[in-house]
Amino acid sequence: GPSLVDEAVDRLRAQGHVFDQDDAVWVRTTAFGDDKDRVIRRSNGEYTYFAADAAYYLNKGDRGFAHKIYLLGADHHGYVHRLKALAGAAGDDPDRDIEVLIGQLVSVNGARLSKRAGNIIELDDLRDWLGTDALRYSLARYPADSPLTLDPEILQKRTNDNPVFYVQYAHARTHNVARNAADSGVDRSAFAPELLTHETESALLGALQEFPRIVAFAAE
Repeated sequence: GPSLVDEAVDRLRAQGHVFDQDDAVWVRTTAFGDDKDRVIRRSNGEYTYFAADAAYYLNKGDRGFAHKIYLLGADHHGYVHRLKALAGAAGDDPDRDIEVLIGQLVSVNGARLSKRAGNIIELDDLRDWLGTDALRYSLARYPADSPLTLDPEILQKRTNDNPVFYVQYAHARTHNVARNAADSGVDRSAFAPELLTHETESALLGALQEFPRIVAFAAE
């Protein structure tokens, strides 16, 4: 029977967005904001990568996924418009039904990781190596479209050179302050931190944080 790719081409044609030109089959993606129409089957009868993209997109919808999320490498930035155009050609809303995220490749010790080079490290292995906290912090610290370099030696140190250790230390100190406040009978029930949204309130909290240091400096 016909393959998923064959069925995808037929379904896009039924939507009225497929046309034949120069013995090739095209999708009129320019109707949905793409910079040019895309060949889905070459003149020699071979399907393009875009045909596989179309089959995969439609199959995701058939399996009940209304919102499709794609995570692509930064070198595939040009795919954003064509994938959104594909959603439109399939009868979906490109602004609602598909989300294309661009992520940078991760390097470890300055070495770029590559499937082709055979030096790729899976996430589970990286977690076992660095620990869950260090990995989670490192991945969340920067936007997905920014370069990310992991230095395992630093991330395994128990000093302030390691940003993860520093955050963990600050977290422990904060809990200690809260515990001491509770032991001293400080009532925090009326405190609503979500109300502190003005920038001057943040500045005031910062100034209060400096108060003990200033008192100590004055005493010296």
